[in-house]
Order: sequence, then C-alpha cells, then structure tokens
Amino acid sequence: MESPVKRKDFANYFYQCILSFVWYLRVIFLLMPLFKSVAGERISSLGSSPAWEELDRFQCQISREHFDLQLRTVYCPRESWWSPWIEIEEKQARIRKRAKSQDWYVLRFSDSNQTRESIAGSRKKLRVVLDPGHLGGTYSVMEGRHFVIGSDDPVKEGDLSLLVAKRARDLLEEKGVEVLLTRSTNKPVTEKLAVDFNTEAEEWFKEHFAQDKHPPKGEEKEKLIRKRREMLFYRVSEIYARADLIQQDFRPDLTVCIHLNAAPWKDANQSELVDRNDYHVLVNGCYMGGELAYDNQRFEMLIRLLNGWSERERDYAESLSGSLARGTGLPAFAYKGPNALKIGSVPGVWARNLLANRVYRSPVVFLEPYIANSIQAYRRISLGNYEGQREVDGEMCLSLVEEYAHAICEGILLDGVERSK
Repeated sequence: MESPVKRKDFANYFYQCILSFVWYLRVIFLLMPLFKSVAGERISSLGSSPAWEELDRFQCQISREHFDLQLRTVYCPRESWWSPWIEIEEKQARIRKRAKSQDWYVLRFSDSNQTRESIAGSRKKLRVVLDPGHLGGTYSVMEGRHFVIGSDDPVKEGDLSLLVAKRARDLLEEKGVEVLLTRSTNKPVTEKLAVDFNTEAEEWFKEHFAQDKHPPKGEEKEKLIRKRREMLFYRVSEIYARADLIQQDFRPDLTVCIHLNAAPWKDANQSELVDRNDYHVLVNGCYMGGELAYDNQRFEMLIRLLNGWSERERDYAESLSGSLARGTGLPAFAYKGPNALKIGSVPGVWARNLLANRVYRSPVVFLEPYIANSIQAYRRISLGNYEGQREVDGEMCLSLVEEYAHAICEGILLDGVERSK
C-alpha cells in the first residue's frame, strides 16, 4: 500500500510538471513568429530577405561528404526537416530560395575532401566578444528576467551578466586577449523603442487570432499586443542590433553569450525557490522543420555551415563546459525534447537554434550556468559580488560573479592552448 508521503511527493511532482508545461506554452505563444511575405518569401520577425549571392564565395569550397555530415550531425538531424528545402546531389546541393517555388540556389561541391578554413582563426591576437545577456536595470521586469523574494533586493539577470562580462574582460585582457563587449551599461544597443513595434504587434494579433471565433478583447487584447511589441524590442530588435556590431565592427574569433538560467517556479506567486541547479552550454544547430521553413533562417543556417564554424564552436563549448563544471561544481543539464541535439561526448554541450547564435556572424558559444531561482544559486546571488572567499553551505567560495568570470577565462584560454599545440 502506497504511503501518504509518497502520494504527496507524486502530487507535488505532478503539479510542478503542469506548471512547467503552462510556462512553456506561454513562452511559445509570445515567441511564435509572425512572418512577412515579400514576393513569395517567408521571413521571421524583423528578419531581412536573404542575399543568396552571399553564398557565391563558398562555391567549390566544401565537399559533398562534409556538407552532408554537418547538416545531419549538427544543423538538422532529421532528413524530413531539411529535405523539402535542400536537395543533395552528387556534384551540388540545390537550396530552395522561397517556399512553394522552383527558384533554387545551386551550390557546387569541391572535388576533394578538404574544407574551407575559417578566416577568423588567422589573427595573431585572439579577439573575443562577450555578450552580456538581456538588459537588466529598468528593463528587467519587461524582460521577465527579474524576481524578488520577500523584502530582498530583486535579482536581475541582465545586471548579473554585465558584472560577469566586465570581470571576465579584465581577466582575459590580463592574459593578452582582445575583448569587446556588446554592451557595457544597462541601456539597449538598439535605437528602437517598444512603441516602435506597435504595428507589427497588432498585425501579429490579427494573424494569430484570425481563425478564432472569440478572440481576446479589451484589456486582454491590449496586454497581448503590449507584450508582443515589448518582446520585439528587447529580444529581437536588440539581438539584431548586437549582431550588426559583431558583423560590421567587431569581427571576432569567438562570441560568448553570458546568461544565467532559470527554472519554472514551484508556485504561481514565484515565492518558493526550486531545488534544481545545473549548467549547460549551447552551440548553433538543431534547426527544426518549422524553422527551416523561414527563408532567412534557412539562409542563416547555410552561412554558418559553409563558414565551418561548428568545429570551432564545439571546441570552445567543450572547453567552457569543462571549466564551468570544475569551477561551479554543478551537474550538466540534459535536454529531453527535439529542439536540442547533443554535440560531442563532453557533458553539457548541446546544439540549439537561438536568434543570437544564429545571426551573430562568428563562432558563438552560449552559456547557461546556475539556476538563478534555485535555493543554492539564490543564496550566493544574495551575498553580492564580494572580494576573496566566504563560507557558503560549509564551503569557502568565491562570489558567483567571480566564479563565473574565472570559468569563462579558463575555458577560453584552455582551448586556445590546445589549438596551438
């Protein structure tokens, strides 16, 4: 006979699963892209029409075998996802430019198995861009990267990621690395404001509820439109603005996106911290069928594949995964769903198609250590960014900011040493 304690534990677990699922649906609902059609093109939110001629410089630069291997093992693991858009022939690949059209871009393969070397790796001094995730400051509530426990100071991911980036910059510069930040304040890089996206938000609402007999009205409608235009500002326009900096001005060997993770709350009031605390590291890849249906995302995937960035991303990601495991003592997180693909044998390294690691024109590694709303991480965040070590849970520890920054520095420099051998 099952004990009341076990039944209670199962009920709590089941309740947490429901909360997680509801949280996931809310995120998907707001992020569901509105596409725009221009001469038959299908473009995701705020994206631009692909300049297919950019692929001309890759003609005869990659073998059929390497193209096929990268596509299947990194960028799109299911043939049913990419086969409507890419046809691999003996001497060439045909890429459909637009949905429901016979307009194809033809990429000719090289005759040998030699692959194109990344130009970025030829620079004598390593140039790294650190990208502090989100904005923080007065934008943290809008971003949904803000929580408060009781009368404590609020936790703002954007503030923490900026502190980590600045400290990691200092540590890397001491080792001779050239470091650039996408932002050095809690101000957005984009010149746009949330109100500038009201038209797009209203169009999204009409499109999303076009078949709904009873669409939201009044305050509920206005709330959805407001949330949508805010998301287009802080998550989409901001990322594209940083992408312009990276492509046009910085041109780095590596971009490291600095984040802290979060888990679904145990309760709707966000008052009870969670037990889970872990880390993972992301590279670009695992494009799903619905994502490749967007012409700009299909083009951006090919830009990354043909530049040969996946090998460099994996090397740095594995090195950073190791340094985070050693520095934080956290276990590696493992994805369960189809939106992520395990890369290599090092724990914690996964491929996902995120806007930042897709449109930043360089090798990109995306860091997600610590669960900010976990009991363990919150205790350390609450202590602030102190000097030296303090006792936490019976162990002497660096501040969370210092620990994170040192792990970044170690991971980047270790990989650099290995690559020079």
